[in-house]
Parts: sequence; C-alpha cells; structure tokens
Amino acid sequence: MSLAYWCILVAGVLPVLTVAAAKWGVRDYDNAEPRAWMEQLSGYRRRADYAHRNHFEAFPFFAAAVLVAEQLHAAQGAVNALALAFIVIRIVYTILYLRNLPTLRSTAWMLGYLCVLALFGVAAAAG
Repeated sequence: MSLAYWCILVAGVLPVLTVAAAKWGVRDYDNAEPRAWMEQLSGYRRRADYAHRNHFEAFPFFAAAVLVAEQLHAAQGAVNALALAFIVIRIVYTILYLRNLPTLRSTAWMLGYLCVLALFGVAAAAG
C-alpha cells in the first residue's frame, strides 16, 4: 500500500483527534445532544470543534484526489509527496487554529488546498 493511501487514513483520523481536544477533560459533556453541547463551547475548545468540522470538509476532496491519482498511475513519488505534504500542512493548520492564529491558519488551509489541486494535476498529466 502506498504512502498516499496511508495519508487517506490519517486524514480520516484527524477529525476524531480534534474533537477529542474539544471534549477532553470536560465533565458536563452531553452525549445525548453532542452538537448542541458543542455549540456552547468557547475559546480553545470551540476552535478545536471548528477544526474538527473543517477536517471533515477537506477529507472528501483530498481522498478523491489521491484515489484518482493512484487509479491513473500518476508518478508515485509525486503522489506520495503531495499527500504527505497535505497531512503535514493539515496538522500545522490544526495547531494554528488551536493557537488562534487566523491569518497563518488560512495560509495553511490554502497550501493544503493547493496540494489537492496538484494531486489532480499529476493525475491529469498521467492520464
């Protein structure tokens, strides 16, 4: 299995890790209505929830890009490098989100998005 496929797995786990950061150590968590409870959060925990949501939003586009690139037998080194760059950038994105650095966070988001577009680009070049 290629590194790029493993990156899909990691991208799928990132939302779970960020929501865990929002919930960690809280005693009043309401499992009966978790979304309503999450809407009441503030500060670090709210930003962790927002990062959680954004990871879910980014996942389908990234996974599709990797799968298309792999299916079209794009240059494996490029696919692996772009997928890994996406993961590293998304981790940095999360840290910047949690630390409340919105301009840098937006820059990281854009770099991750460009990685996904580049994955489609290497797939198109192979196809």
